[in-house]
Amino acid sequence: MQQLLDSVKSLSARERKALAVLLKRQGVNLYGVTPIAVRETQAPSALSYAQQRQWIIWQLEPHSAAYNIPLALRLHGALDVEALRRSVEHLIERHETLRTTFEQQGDDALQVVHPASPFALHVDQLAAGETVERYVDQEVQQPFDLQHGPLLRVRLLKLSEQEHVLVLTQHHIVSDGWSMPIMVDELMQCYQAATLGREAELPPLPIQYADYALWQRNWLEMGEQERQLAYWKQQLGEQQPILELPTDRPRPALRSYDGARLNVELDATLLNDLKTLARQQGITLFMLLLASLQTLLHRYSGQADIRVGVPVANRTRSETQGLIGFFVNTQVLKADFDTQTTVAGLLQQIKHTAVQAQAHQDLPFEQLVEALQPQRDLSRSPLFQVAYNHQSEGHNEARELAGLRLEYQLSDKHTAQFDLTLDTCERPNGLAASLTYATDLFDAATIERMAGHWCNLLSGMCRDVNQRIAELPLLSVDEWQDTLRDWNRDLAVYPSEYCAHQRIETQAERSPLAIALSFGAEQLSYQQLNSRANQLAHKLREQGVGPDVRVGLAAERSLQMIVGMLAILKAGGAYVPLDPDYPQDRLSFLMHDSGIELLLTQAHLLGHLPIPAHVQTLDLAGALDGYST
Repeated sequence: MQQLLDSVKSLSARERKALAVLLKRQGVNLYGVTPIAVRETQAPSALSYAQQRQWIIWQLEPHSAAYNIPLALRLHGALDVEALRRSVEHLIERHETLRTTFEQQGDDALQVVHPASPFALHVDQLAAGETVERYVDQEVQQPFDLQHGPLLRVRLLKLSEQEHVLVLTQHHIVSDGWSMPIMVDELMQCYQAATLGREAELPPLPIQYADYALWQRNWLEMGEQERQLAYWKQQLGEQQPILELPTDRPRPALRSYDGARLNVELDATLLNDLKTLARQQGITLFMLLLASLQTLLHRYSGQADIRVGVPVANRTRSETQGLIGFFVNTQVLKADFDTQTTVAGLLQQIKHTAVQAQAHQDLPFEQLVEALQPQRDLSRSPLFQVAYNHQSEGHNEARELAGLRLEYQLSDKHTAQFDLTLDTCERPNGLAASLTYATDLFDAATIERMAGHWCNLLSGMCRDVNQRIAELPLLSVDEWQDTLRDWNRDLAVYPSEYCAHQRIETQAERSPLAIALSFGAEQLSYQQLNSRANQLAHKLREQGVGPDVRVGLAAERSLQMIVGMLAILKAGGAYVPLDPDYPQDRLSFLMHDSGIELLLTQAHLLGHLPIPAHVQTLDLAGALDGYST
C-alpha cells in the first residue's frame, strides 16, 4: 500500500482520476487512502457542496446578512495598530479563502482565488450618541457581495488610546464556527510576533480549501456518496415529517431570520448529575442533552418522530485541521417515541443513532436534501426545524498577550437560522446553554417557559432512568398549582355549531402529526385518526347510514372503537354504544329498543352478541383493512 501511495504522488490530476476509476471496480476508493493533493493550477475551481448551497442561497437573497459570521474583540491596553494591520495582512496571505470570490460560468459555479495584496485597516470612532453595541450590530448586518468580495471585513473602533474594539465579519461560504478560533489564535500569534519585529512561526498549511473542495467531489464520486446516502435513506425513510411546535403567531410565508437569544445556566450540581447519568448509561453528555431536547420537542408537539439538526466539524482529514473554510456539515438525528418509551430506552436509542451518524458524517447535507426531496417550503428549513450544538469547552474566555487583554464583545442581535436552536457548553462551574429562537414565531416569555420545562426534564431524567418519557415532570410545582387550581375551571364555552368529528378535522389540519390517541403501545396521529374515520364513514354510507339511522357500536376498548364512533358521526348517523361485557339479555333489549339497523363491531365478538335477524353487521377491522395502527 505504501508503494501505491508513493507512486500516486507523482501522478497528475487526470492520471489520478483514471486510477481511481480502476480501483473503484475493486472496491477501493483511492481518494480515501491517499493524501489530499494540492491542485496543479490557480485557475478557478469547483466549489465544495456546502459552498454550492451557500452560492445558491446568496443568489436568491443577495442582500441578506443571515449567513454572516461575526466576531468582536474588545482590546484593553496600548494597541499597535500597524502591527495589527500587518497581522491581518499575513492572515489573508496565508489562507486563500480570505481572498476568494465566486462566479457563475454557464452551469458551473467557480471559486476564484486572488493574489495577496496590501491590506488597509479601517479605524473608526463612534458618532455622537452611538453606542459600541449599535456600531458592532450595524457592521455585522452589512451584506457581502460574493462576486466581488472581499468576504472578510475588518474594522477597528477606537474608543480611547487604551481601548479598542476589533470587528471581524466573514461570510459563511468561506468560514465556519471551527474557523473562528483558528483565526483569532493565528491573528494573535502574528500580532505578538509583529510587535517584536519578526514574522510569526506558524506551521505551513499542507493544502488550501480549494484543494479540499476538489478532493471532496472526487472522493464522494468514487463510491463514498453512494455508501453514505444508502444509510441516510434507510435511517430517515421516505416521509419527512415537519415539526409542529405551538407558536405565538402564525408562521410567515417567508423567513425573516430575525432572532433573539435566551441564556440558561445549569449549576454544577445538575451538571454533575447529568455526567453521572451519562457515565452509568455508557453515553456522552452530548447524547444525553440531545435526548433531553428531543424529549422536550416530543412533549411540546405530541409527535412521535422527532428530528433535530446537529452540526459536525467534518474535519476528519488531518490536512483540514488548521484551515479557515466552510467544512461544517449538518446531520439529521431522529428519535422515535411511543407511550412506553423509558428514559433508559431513549438514551440507548440515541447512542446507537449518534454512533451510526458519526460513521456516516461526510455526506453533504445538500446532497441529502436533494436525495430525500422534502416538500419545499420557504417558511421552514428542510428536513429539520430545530438544531442542537454542543461544545465540550468554550472559546470565549478573556486572553492576554503583548500588553493587551482581549475580551469577546457579545452582541444583542441574533440571527435565527431555524425555529429554535439549543447551544450548550461545559464550564467549570456548570453548563452554559442558550436558546436562539425565531421572533417571527415565539415570544420571549414562551421561550423562558420552555427553558424551565427543559430544566425540569433534565432533573427528572437524572432521578429515574426507568421512568416513562410520558411521565417525566415538565411543569414546575407552581405551574402545576396554576393548572390544577387557577386554570382548571369546571365550565368551558365551546362553539355549539361544531360537532366532535368536525373539531377533530380542524385539529388534523392544524397539527396533523400530533398524537391524538394512545392505547398500550399503539397510537394514532390526528391525521391518521381522521383518515381512518373518513374511510369507515364511506363504508357506512354504502350500507345506507345517514341522518336518523341508528348504528350500534359494540367494541372492546381500542383505537378502533374511537374510529368507529367518529365514522358514524361523519356518515350522519347516530351511534348507540353497546358494551360487549353487558349480559346477553341487556344487550338484546338495547338493540331492539334503540332500533339499530346496523351493528359496527369486531369479528371475535360476533359469536357472543345477540344480534337481531334484521340487523346488518360490519367488521371494524375489515372496514379499516390497509390501515395499520
